[in-house]
Amino acid sequence: MTLDTNLEHITSEAQYHEIINNNENVMICCGRMGPMCVPVYADMEDIRNEYSHIKFYDMLFDIPDAHVIRNLPECRGFMGLPFTVYYKNGKVVKATSSIQMRDQITTILDEQFS
Repeated sequence: MTLDTNLEHITSEAQYHEIINNNENVMICCGRMGPMCVPVYADMEDIRNEYSHIKFYDMLFDIPDAHVIRNLPECRGFMGLPFTVYYKNGKVVKATSSIQMRDQITTILDEQFS
């Protein structure tokens, strides 16, 4: 099962580790096809061409391998989906939960990856 987005999907823990370890800048949105998640995926699809130095992925929150996102210390207090995590050189540099507007996302991208 994957998400109905035009983003690349992460479907396993092995793939997740390969992506964050082999790409300098990565944004992963881990969620469902719900009302708080869909706008974040849409914004990611819209801005990915403007940020060609960043890799954009989604991951289905309910697959067993999504524990790699769900159990991050940076996500411990999160209550709302999606969990959106930003990685630089394999390390978490920022994490957010619930809906994020385009300007909130681009502010994080500019702060962490410019």
